[in-house]
Amino acid sequence: MNESAAATSKSSALTRKLAPVLGALAMLGPFSIDTIFPAFPQLGAQFGADKLAMQQTISAYLLAYALMSVVHGPLSDALGRRRVILAGLAVFGIASVGCALANSLPTLLAFRVLQGLSAGVGLIVGRAVVRDVLHGDDAQRLMSQVSMIFGVAPAVAPIIGAWLLGWARWPAIFWFLALFALAMIAAVLWRLPETHAPAARQPLRIAPMLGGYAAMLGDARFVRLAFAGSFNFAALFLYIASAPALVIEHLKLGQNGFAWFFVPMIGGMMIGAFASGRMAGRVGGMAQVRIGFACCGLAVLANLAYHAWTDSPTVLPTVLPVALNSFGIALVFPILTLAILDMFPQSRGAASSMQAFISLLLNAAVAGLLSPWLSDDLFRLALAAGALSLLAWLLWRWEMRVHARRLRCPVAPAALEPTDEL
Repeated sequence: MNESAAATSKSSALTRKLAPVLGALAMLGPFSIDTIFPAFPQLGAQFGADKLAMQQTISAYLLAYALMSVVHGPLSDALGRRRVILAGLAVFGIASVGCALANSLPTLLAFRVLQGLSAGVGLIVGRAVVRDVLHGDDAQRLMSQVSMIFGVAPAVAPIIGAWLLGWARWPAIFWFLALFALAMIAAVLWRLPETHAPAARQPLRIAPMLGGYAAMLGDARFVRLAFAGSFNFAALFLYIASAPALVIEHLKLGQNGFAWFFVPMIGGMMIGAFASGRMAGRVGGMAQVRIGFACCGLAVLANLAYHAWTDSPTVLPTVLPVALNSFGIALVFPILTLAILDMFPQSRGAASSMQAFISLLLNAAVAGLLSPWLSDDLFRLALAAGALSLLAWLLWRWEMRVHARRLRCPVAPAALEPTDEL
């Protein structure tokens, strides 16, 4: 076997080994959000909370998730990936038990914050694991497979939540999350090796960490790519956060009807992730991002046209454009994420953290402010989602113009970033 074939075989074996556990770790966040959607009416009735108050169970979780996301990566850069993931899973399990035992909305919100502080560890540190072990097209393939597995979570989570509510009250959802965390601890101990060698670790010091983040935020290229990805996903997350109103109030499908929304949406994301993996090494990164944004644009136009035309929405015309949007996002996401991680090869965990922080802060605002304000009117919801997609595309176009000028400059090849093929 020649060296190229041996390298391909090794990367394929790594992908088969790591993709299931990294994908399952990434599920922790969506499970924490989406499983409780069917329980909103029950929770609201028990705690005397209106729709806006119930929405804070999402925004409080996301805000804590965002704040802690800037710590997960540097912790893993200093202590190792595996140790930090295991600690985060343990805290998440304890927080889930606290949610299950909560007897008031403030208590529930407090433990939701603790869930948020720990839930991001799998997704954020998992991205750094991908770049620890693989590069180039191989990394894109693994990232795409992780996205495919991760994409199952938002589709099955509300179904699991509704099923649990069929035979028990809402605390059963949080007991399920606690058991899921325990299962993931076992999976990490069994299947996930340490990928960040002690010799490559960086001491965890607050001042250098803050300085590194300041440098990232001061890097115009990082900011453009990070916000392009964040605004693009926020357009989809606006619909995810508005799912209780969309499914129960507008489509009138009841608490067991969330699959009608989430299955097509996640189907689009999984097909997009599969297509991204197949495109690796065959279609250039810039071309793939163009295709992805074109799909997002078509989804926006279809959404706006349909909801301007009707006041009585039906299922398929409402959810199919969302599925197309998620397909486009799945094409764009791995390319932008790998470009961001490659900008800071010595601190990929920190770069992943800052990217996640930006996205999550935006999603918290979407869940806590935009969704309660817009979810009563599907045309306004589509208009806001379209504005977010447009902002993402404009930022990417800005980066492409700067990139083109940079390639025309007579600089030495060593001065070019390793992601210039993007």
